[in-house]
Amino acid sequence: MVNVMLNRHTWVLVADGEKALFLRNKHDMNNVQLGIIHQMHHSNPATREQGSDRPGRSSSGPGLGRSAVDDTDWHEISKKRFAKEIADELYCHAHKGEFERLIIVAPPLMLGEMRQEFHKEVSDRIVSEIPKTLTNHSTNDIQAIVEES
Repeated sequence: MVNVMLNRHTWVLVADGEKALFLRNKHDMNNVQLGIIHQMHHSNPATREQGSDRPGRSSSGPGLGRSAVDDTDWHEISKKRFAKEIADELYCHAHKGEFERLIIVAPPLMLGEMRQEFHKEVSDRIVSEIPKTLTNHSTNDIQAIVEES
């Protein structure tokens, strides 16, 4: 059953908050070998390196009481933007008919962010989701994990 999923018309997206790998079987279904067909990189330093000021303070009206305002989490905002970029890229490829099926491998939070951004044309092609971080693994390791799932 997995060999059918890993035909030449099935793509595997492996992503996290900073990197996305688009993979496809380079050979036939009897000799599966995933190869990278496209990569995306996104610089996403920690919030402390992106923020430039202390969190603000707010007052609830006249009096002495003031409270701190939560600091903006620039790192998380950047991950959401990257999830949108990935979703847009997949939509372009799906619209051109470059893949029929899609397997997504991403950490649970990133998977959730991407799900919110996917166009129906992409969502309809998703056949499997694997909630793991594999962007720094070799294509052979990724292939083994995808085949196990």
